[in-house]
Amino acid sequence: MRLCALSTCSLNQWALDFAGNLERTRRSIYKAKADGARYRLGPELELTGYGCEDHFHEPETERYAWEALDELLRDEGCGSIVIDVGMPVWHRDVCYNCRVFCLDGKILLIRPKISLADDGNYREPRWFRAWHRDVEQYRLPPSVAETTGQQHVPFGEAVLELADACIGAEACEELFTLDAPHVRYALDGVDILGNGSGSHTQLRKLDLRIDLIRSAAKRGGGVYLYANQIGCDGGRLYYDGCSMIAVNGELVSQGRQFFLDDEVEVLTSIVDLDDVRSFRNAIASRSVQAAEAKPVHRIFVNFKVCFSDSDERIHRLAPNSRVDPRLEPNFAHTQSPLLRVL
Repeated sequence: MRLCALSTCSLNQWALDFAGNLERTRRSIYKAKADGARYRLGPELELTGYGCEDHFHEPETERYAWEALDELLRDEGCGSIVIDVGMPVWHRDVCYNCRVFCLDGKILLIRPKISLADDGNYREPRWFRAWHRDVEQYRLPPSVAETTGQQHVPFGEAVLELADACIGAEACEELFTLDAPHVRYALDGVDILGNGSGSHTQLRKLDLRIDLIRSAAKRGGGVYLYANQIGCDGGRLYYDGCSMIAVNGELVSQGRQFFLDDEVEVLTSIVDLDDVRSFRNAIASRSVQAAEAKPVHRIFVNFKVCFSDSDERIHRLAPNSRVDPRLEPNFAHTQSPLLRVL
């Protein structure tokens, strides 16, 4: 078995509340680490809040987001875990909606969103542009470069090839598109896919999310984590939380919907990545297509997310069991299985 603990979360973030958003993000990382996780996924644009609207045109919005990220990079309590954070990033004077992957005070990858939401209540192209180029080098702000010891980091669509797993990102709207990234990621052997989202409540939208997430993890196999905001962030929309984790098409953890008693909810699941490998190899047509698929750009990282064989906890752990999807999940399903062992 290749057991690992993975975390996602629902955060009650507020537009332009940089200090508050930072602290809630930090709390979620601390909780994920306490649960034994070595990968933590956060919601879309969590450091600024999703609903900043035309404030995304202001350089100060991005600058304060970088200052918040710099605080996380300097925090030793946020080490030994891959942190997947959402924030706006200006690259060559164009603003992108990005996922920023960090580990032990270093930035591993900035992954910009490649499909923007532009229907219903969403007007992302007003503030951002979709990314359609190859991986490039991004010049870090001087203060962040001083913290990380890096001058440039990869910027573009890529995945992280760790020592024992491969992690990719799919940002909110990309899950809903016909040519969704998770298809080619699954064909290229990405084990874990994180979707940081800012999805507001809408009639029967949760049903649609669950169907799409289960389908994404079912067709090509894999672990799919989904994070969302919860509550209002200063605008006229309400984000309903309900973060979740699916493995090979089955939900193994589902957070609460419409809760207001906690600003930070973290879900942690134990998964067996060998189950993903077995599931995929049992689908002959998938193997044929995977052997011919164009590879995704990889960033190689010397870090392990799985428990080692020498870890005394591994013999007492088991992968999370399947849970039935529901609109008002029981809070008991958000408790970390690792905490129950400890």
